[in-house]
Amino acid sequence: MQPETSFQSRRSSVYARGGMVAASQPLAVSAGLEILRQGGNAADAAVACAAALNVTEPTSTGLGGDCFALYYEAARGQVSALNGSGRAPAGLTLARLRREGLDGGLPPYHPYTITVPGACAGWCDLIERHGRLPLAAVLAPAVRLAEEGFPVAPITAYFWARGAERQLAQAPGGQELTIGGRAPQAGEIFRNPGLARTLRAVAEGGKAAYYQGPIAEAIERVVQQAGGCLSAADLAAHTSTWEAPISTLYRGLRVWECPPNGQGLAALLALNLLEGYDLASLPPLSAARLHLLIEAMRLAFADTRWYAADPVFSPAPLETLLSKEYSAARRKLIDPHKATLDQRRGAPVAGSDTVYFCTVDADGNACSFINSNYMGFGTGIVPAGWGFSLQNRGHNFSLDPNHPNALAPGKRPYHTIIPGMITRDDGERAQLVAPFGVMGGFMQPQGHMQVVVGLADDGLDPQAALDRPRFCIEDGTAGGKAALEEGIPAETLAQLAEMGHSVQMVGGYARALFGRGQIIRRDPVSGVLCGGSDPRADGCAMGI
Repeated sequence: MQPETSFQSRRSSVYARGGMVAASQPLAVSAGLEILRQGGNAADAAVACAAALNVTEPTSTGLGGDCFALYYEAARGQVSALNGSGRAPAGLTLARLRREGLDGGLPPYHPYTITVPGACAGWCDLIERHGRLPLAAVLAPAVRLAEEGFPVAPITAYFWARGAERQLAQAPGGQELTIGGRAPQAGEIFRNPGLARTLRAVAEGGKAAYYQGPIAEAIERVVQQAGGCLSAADLAAHTSTWEAPISTLYRGLRVWECPPNGQGLAALLALNLLEGYDLASLPPLSAARLHLLIEAMRLAFADTRWYAADPVFSPAPLETLLSKEYSAARRKLIDPHKATLDQRRGAPVAGSDTVYFCTVDADGNACSFINSNYMGFGTGIVPAGWGFSLQNRGHNFSLDPNHPNALAPGKRPYHTIIPGMITRDDGERAQLVAPFGVMGGFMQPQGHMQVVVGLADDGLDPQAALDRPRFCIEDGTAGGKAALEEGIPAETLAQLAEMGHSVQMVGGYARALFGRGQIIRRDPVSGVLCGGSDPRADGCAMGI
């Protein structure tokens, strides 16, 4: 076992002019830069990075999972949202779970938690709409990494070992993602010929090669052998969707998120609440400031955990939820001196594990992209010979038939993964400020809110905003315990406890709880890019 990480080093923000990639794996950053140098744009570099991350960090992401993206198109000054999440199998119903005695809750790695993997279609659809290069060129760096092998990064090796013991050891096909049943060690070469085979098939045949034919048949076979019900027909029916992003104005910056079924709504709701306070006057790691941030996040989760669901089944009253009038009313529920652990959702009247990375090209196009299996390797189930594990996103469905996020056939679940984008309003156009994001389960909207506060209220550069210690409401509910990252003063923890918060200090590898983020900021005059990458991961930001 490698020694515990101390987190005592520092990083500078990275500056460049010709394009930039920031991700949790340096080899994935290199793949994205390779594509930019070949004349690709931010969309091409993003998909190259996503594919390389599937190879180098399968502990978090891959073609067995889902993706979301926000894309800023410089020529039009517009932001678009891509929903690359999959849907529940047609044969999976609440009645089926009741018959099998599972209505009390699904085990986290049960094959019924496998929803259709949406990542492959998302990659292809992003390239089709916004890319410049052919898919084969974009996927070439990842194919090379999978075939030739790569040295595994230290933090990745640690979590790979946990996944090998927790999921891969028992899951059908899980041994494909190990070396003789164990995880690769830091610096050890890992090859994945099955994944190379998958990537080559997609490079040649596009998304049809994944959702129809041998790959789809292998997915159906392994899932049904494991006791699940995902079928080849479910895979063949899958489509991504392009949607209008949602946003709010905070301190003169427009913050963009994907709409539900994602939880980006929570970040925007929290920022709307915080807009009513002079945060800049409060020390950043003081109990007075962190109390307000935690309380705003609790209220945001109270609404989001109810209203965020598949809008095809349960559309949320987004216009009212995101209105300044609604936030002003909800803000009255925050006691500036005392924690409130039993916040309830509001009642607006309608007028509702993971890798994050971002890319910006020389023309000012930007892509904020997130791709995930969930809970590390997801279910850990691997279709024989194809080199990727299948997600367990269906674990986020509610089994309460009256809940907007209740499990139903063909329905997308509440999704934790969210990309972010910041712009400035410039007439009818949006002017790019930064793609950004913080990955990590229910930490993600909390991380979005905290780095936006660092950028907007404190004027931090991207690296400093990512370096700052964070809090995390652990289960993403209004009453959850708040974990504080080492680096926050002990006096602050004590004062928050006195205010009624249930708090604990967290350090070492457990800092993964606080997410791993990336930010690339663009100067609107010079076009100079300034990037940062989270110290809690193995990655970096690099430019050309």
